[in-house]
Amino acid sequence: MTAALTFTTPPHGLAPHVDFLLSQIDGADGLFALQSRTDSAIRLFVLDASVYLPDYAPIISDEDCVALDVHAAEDALVLVVANPDADGTTMNLLAPIVVNASSGVSAQIILDGQDFPLRAELTARRAA
Repeated sequence: MTAALTFTTPPHGLAPHVDFLLSQIDGADGLFALQSRTDSAIRLFVLDASVYLPDYAPIISDEDCVALDVHAAEDALVLVVANPDADGTTMNLLAPIVVNASSGVSAQIILDGQDFPLRAELTARRAA
């Protein structure tokens, strides 16, 4: 799966880039590369929160929902940035990327006043 995403404002630290491709990583359900369409050197790894964090339920403001044209939870894909390093992988739960699943309009949203960590350790998923 590959989808074109257009951010309403550049993701944090990636200005001026707003146009990205979201590409699934083969063999890793829910893991994607998010790569700039104008600079291939700019790439992040992101995780589908519904796959890796089924209990993660950030509250998205009405203003952000209007900007993304998201009217119900099923209209949105929630992604979290994964930061791999030598000691393991952490996830940014404080600033998820919310994607309108139909249009590809996206935003990285800072969850002010919500108690989510900037660096949560990614642990192995348990089999159901």
